[in-house]
Amino acid sequence: MKNYQFIVFFSIVITIYSLANAYIFFKGYHALQLQRENKILYTIIFITLAVTFIAAKLLESRHSSVFTDALNIIGGFWMGFMLYAIMFFLLSDIIFIILRLTGLLERGNIPVFRRWSLLITSGISVLLIAGGFINAMIPVVKEYNITINKRVDGINKLRVVAVSDIHLGSIIRKRSIKKLSGMIEDMHPDVIFLLGDIVDGEIGPVLRGDLLKYFREPKTTDGMYAITGNHEFIGGAAKTIPYIESKGIRVLKDEVVILPGGIQVIGRLDRDSERFYNKKRLPLEELMKGIDHSRPIILLDHQPFHLYETEKNGIDLQLSGHTHNGQMWPLNYLTRKIYELSYGYMKKGNSQIIVSSGFGLWGPRVRLGSHSEVLLINIEFTGGSQGSE
Repeated sequence: MKNYQFIVFFSIVITIYSLANAYIFFKGYHALQLQRENKILYTIIFITLAVTFIAAKLLESRHSSVFTDALNIIGGFWMGFMLYAIMFFLLSDIIFIILRLTGLLERGNIPVFRRWSLLITSGISVLLIAGGFINAMIPVVKEYNITINKRVDGINKLRVVAVSDIHLGSIIRKRSIKKLSGMIEDMHPDVIFLLGDIVDGEIGPVLRGDLLKYFREPKTTDGMYAITGNHEFIGGAAKTIPYIESKGIRVLKDEVVILPGGIQVIGRLDRDSERFYNKKRLPLEELMKGIDHSRPIILLDHQPFHLYETEKNGIDLQLSGHTHNGQMWPLNYLTRKIYELSYGYMKKGNSQIIVSSGFGLWGPRVRLGSHSEVLLINIEFTGGSQGSE
């Protein structure tokens, strides 16, 4: 990313983040009606919580430690609290205006209304975050059964396990990657696809614990392949990608591999490689040169943009992630506006597309309105096979 683009982007993010925190701060400040010394304490505590996540990222980029892990966790939960606090405070403001206009709320009762608004907003927000934390700790298997009317030599079925957005780092650590390994092993896949964002930005927390060494690849007939996500580039692809490859995981960077039976797998470089690493990925049309359209074509592309290209180029199955399905309600409504398919299954012409909500998380370890998941895709090839008997 060019310096001026980064400065503009960072300035916008900090401005929005600061305004959101200021809104919540003054809501609490006026509602509590604290004494002078308590107002100072409240201000110090609030500012500390508000800057924790930013401080964690800045410190982590220089030196990863248990301390920066803790800051990331605390800061992540604060971001989750911010989202719901803003929502419910805005709702209370609307109610306040209605009650004042209708004369149902007298001036003398305004302090009481503010205190109850703070109490209810804080209570509901904490309960939602607690429930979302529990939900995030229980990943599920999302199964799809699809048919591709193409010929494959020797087989007529393929059992695919696909995992997107693991986000290994300060929050998703050893216990989570061991859990993922066990889930994959229990599904007995023929082939495994890792759909990008294996690492969550900075590589420091991953290297400190060598977290990928806990990822056990089960015995498969067709192996395991990965692609890059935007976070592989955010944290520095020069370190992140070699580390992933050092664990025996083949990362496809605008490459095509042919699985046994003639199944063609295209692994695309993430579209953000140009923005963060000044490396432009190849057009899909160029990757399709030499592809046999009579055989199955599977495309691995982290971000589910420009799905018309998938249909136009005759892709049989595209697997993507990135969206997290919004991760926290109601952000899933936002991702539905951004992406043609932000989660689940879609058939576009003869192309089938599946977008996963991902295994890991970014920011708060909270999921509401979505699940942490691993994909199990049972593909049946109905175009006939040779040598299957």
